[in-house]
Amino acid sequence: MNLHEFQGKQLFRSYGIPVPEGKVAHTADEAEQIANELPGSICVVKAQIHAGGRGKGTLQENPEVHGVKVCKSTAEARAQAEGLLGNTLVTHQTGPAGQLVKKVLVE
Repeated sequence: MNLHEFQGKQLFRSYGIPVPEGKVAHTADEAEQIANELPGSICVVKAQIHAGGRGKGTLQENPEVHGVKVCKSTAEARAQAEGLLGNTLVTHQTGPAGQLVKKVLVE
């Protein structure tokens, strides 16, 4: 069974298991809006692909960018989402071809 992290967390939530607040964004605008709705000033933007190692994974187009980013402002959340969405993330589980990032989880 292939579940994205956000889908697994939805399942946990339905059984009363506590998970961090967060929502899925398909655009940088949505990511910024979600970051604005979350409590606190820090959020995490996470690429949603079917592979582990997203935090250590890098973008094919820019190996300096990883798939999980801690953001200290809503503007930074927007910028990080914009950098991930539409790009290919390569992890040890995807192989060199990587997987296209179509959505991000903002928590």
